[in-house]
Order: sequence, then structure tokens, then C-alpha cells
Amino acid sequence: MIDVLRDIPDTTLLFAGIGGALLLATAIAEVLRWRTDGPSAVLDNLVARIRAWWVMAAVVGLAFLGGRIGVTLLFALISLFALREFITLTPTRRGDYWALVVAFYVVLPYQYWLVYSDWYGMSAVMIPVYAFLFLPILSTIGGDTTGYLERTSKVQWGLMVSVFCISHVPALLNLEIAGYEGRNLLLIAFLVIVVQSSDVLQYVWGKLCGRRLIAPNLSPSKTVEGFVGGVASASVLGAGLWWITPFTPWQAALLALVINLMGFFGGLVMSAIKRDRGIKDWGHMIEGHGGMLDRLDSVCFAAPVFFHLVRFWWV
Repeated sequence: MIDVLRDIPDTTLLFAGIGGALLLATAIAEVLRWRTDGPSAVLDNLVARIRAWWVMAAVVGLAFLGGRIGVTLLFALISLFALREFITLTPTRRGDYWALVVAFYVVLPYQYWLVYSDWYGMSAVMIPVYAFLFLPILSTIGGDTTGYLERTSKVQWGLMVSVFCISHVPALLNLEIAGYEGRNLLLIAFLVIVVQSSDVLQYVWGKLCGRRLIAPNLSPSKTVEGFVGGVASASVLGAGLWWITPFTPWQAALLALVINLMGFFGGLVMSAIKRDRGIKDWGHMIEGHGGMLDRLDSVCFAAPVFFHLVRFWWV
């Protein structure tokens, strides 16, 4: 089994940099609040987001200290909360009871056990093939045909996005890359930092110079300028983080560009689902960010692509 904590110096340096960035963001936010007369909803939201980032960074740091077990458990819990949000906001019927029980208490933990045990062949097909075929059978037990196709699609899509896609993040620990042994935690750090930074930078660029809406019916806050500026900036950041990866700077930049694009389109897809349900956020679990899926919608789409690109070209 890969010793995921072998390279402590790089991991420590990386988290020190994250801590420094959060300290700078906190200082800027407090200065802005001090110079602003009266209450400001925008600043209050900014402060809430920064505080949430402190908590999230601390949780991820503790999971990293727990190595493979800690990281796998963390993302299993994330999938649990995400799936709960998805199912809660896409109502099902009584006839789906057994399908939901199996989805939450069998499929989800089994998928993460497969990832933890490094059984790639089964983890790659268990949800897209076996759960896809078996869960609709369970939904037929009650004989309820009202909205049957839509109901079964909700459960299947919820598992795909909330469990299958997210499970590719801890699966990065299983990749055996020549000359990179014991450093796979940093691959997770690269993925999460780059994709999440793209989200933040798209927001910042959009606020600074956003003019033309890119998808007004899906997300009224996303602009062409924000998209281009955020993706480009985060791709440059990815190139700058090449030293924590097995990639050259150009390879890191290209991979960062790919996962940033996937993250952006993933956000649009999840926004389309929210608009269809008539909601703004998936939940209120994370202050200033909404629900778990609001924070991880881009990671859901970026993680599988990143995992398979690395597995195909570097393993």
C-alpha cells in the first residue's frame, strides 16, 4: 500500500501557503468592512465564505493527517451529505423506498470500500452498470408507475454525481506513478486547489469586469469575462503548482485547463438541475456557500476526468 504521508515537507509547505492566502483574504475582508459605512450584504457574504474556507481547509488538513483512511472517510461523508441533498431536492415516492435504502446504505459504502481496497475494475463499473440496472428493479417492487422514469433517473443521477464522481478523488491515492511514490496526497491537493480556485477567480473576474452573461437561463452570475479570466488564472496557478505533481509545468497547465473547463461545465449542469427544481442552492450546510453540492459541483465533473487522464498517461 502506498505510504501517502511520505513527503511531509511538500504537504506542509502547501498547507502553509493555503494558510497564508486565507490570512491575506481575512485581512483584506476586515479592512474592507472597517472602511465601509454601515452594513453590506456583499461583504458579509465574503466574510462568511472566508470563514467557511478556514473550516474546510482545517477539515481537509486533518483528513490528510489520517492518510488513506482519513481521506477515504472524508469523501465518503461528503458523498453522503451530497447524495442526501440531491435526493431531498429531487422528490421521490414511496415506491422508491428500497432503492433509496440500498443506494445510501449499500452502494455508497461499498463504492468507497472498493476505492479503499484499490479494486479498480469493480469500482469503475459498480455504479454505472450494476447499480444502474439493479436499483430500478427495486423501484418496481411497490408497483408504483407514477413518474417511474423520472424517479429512477433521479436516484441513478444522484449516485453518479454524488458518489461515483466524487469517489474518484480518494481513488487518486491508488495510482502508482514512477518516481512519485508516497506523494499522491498532493495530486488530490492539486485537483481541489485548482478547481476551487477557478470557481473563486471566475467570481472575482466576473465582479471586476463581467459584462456579458454566458448562460443567463442557467446562472445569472456567470459572465464570459469571468469564465475566461477565472479559467485562465486558475490554469496559470496549476502551472505554478507543477512542483507538487509528477507533471512538467506545461503538462500541469494543460491538465489544469482541462479540469477547469470540466468544473465550469459541471457547475452549469448542476445549475440547470437547480433551476429545474426552482431553487437557488442545494442546501445551507456551508455558511456563505450553500450546500455540499454547491461547493463541489465543479469537482464532481473534474475528478473522474483528471483521474483517468493521469491513470492513462502517467501510470
